[in-house]
Amino acid sequence: MPASAAPAPPARSAPPAVRLSLWPGLLASLAVAVASMAAAQLLPGLSALVIAIVAGVLVANLTSLPAALAPGLQLSSKKLLRAGIVLLGLQVALGELLGLGAPMLLVVAGVVVIGILGTVALGRALGVEKGLTILVACGFSICGAAAVAAAAGVIDPEEEHEERTVTAIALVVLCGTLMIAAVPALAALLALPAETAGLWAGASIHEVAQVVAAGGALGGSALTLAVIVKLARVLMLAPVMAVLSLQQRREGAAEGKRPPLMPLFVLGFLAMVVLRTLVPLPGPMLETASLLQTALLAAAMFALGTGVRVRRLLQVGARPVALAAASTLLVASVALAGVLLAS
Repeated sequence: MPASAAPAPPARSAPPAVRLSLWPGLLASLAVAVASMAAAQLLPGLSALVIAIVAGVLVANLTSLPAALAPGLQLSSKKLLRAGIVLLGLQVALGELLGLGAPMLLVVAGVVVIGILGTVALGRALGVEKGLTILVACGFSICGAAAVAAAAGVIDPEEEHEERTVTAIALVVLCGTLMIAAVPALAALLALPAETAGLWAGASIHEVAQVVAAGGALGGSALTLAVIVKLARVLMLAPVMAVLSLQQRREGAAEGKRPPLMPLFVLGFLAMVVLRTLVPLPGPMLETASLLQTALLAAAMFALGTGVRVRRLLQVGARPVALAAASTLLVASVALAGVLLAS
């Protein structure tokens, strides 16, 4: 009788794939954010967000990033970005904005609406790609890099077009920096009172840091008024993102995609505005929240920058630059006309 065959050894399952930790990329993003915040103190008119995204682009194109950073960088570019925008709402107190009066609030709404619609029309006329046009329109009309990033989170949630996000932010830096000098110079040429010039600066300049730089140059009460008007424009981030989300929802319905009616980070932003308005939060808490908000957004900007390749960025051409210049002129003109009518 033949001996029975020995039973075959049990098949070994394939070893589980190594899951890279999120911490290296997260810590790298936050470290660069802190360094960018420190550098921003030495460079008036440049925000930590801009410095961080430039650092990300430089690192990604001059060195080879370790693969271990990738998961954390991806998380930073999405989750930290949204968390930072939520905390941005704590800067906006509706009582301060209402103190501007109805005419000035209408000017702010007009700047944002006309700025966005006009820039979209200009982009179409210049033949600039639709996605980039929307990012430029939001960044130039609302609040610079933060608005660009928020709009990108709505129209490009999978971050398939990071180059256009960085392009829009680069244009914000270029045009907004020129406005730091242009607004005070033109205000002096037009013999505008300091208060009127401050209102114009807040209604026309792109980045909050750039508004602060211009307002400081104007002197007097101009800085305070400029910042309050700028924060009124920041508040417009919520309705604009809601409209963009509705548009994406309509366009995605044909493909079976149903984006949320309003992104959760926009609801969070509004909740923070309500909290700041209704609850007397202590100054140290607001300062801490402001620092944390800047750190989160700067970390997200760095992570976003690491996904950009300069060669592709340089292929953008002159049309987006022309769009940025035209959009800046449009927003500044509407803002000046509105401020003069409201004063």
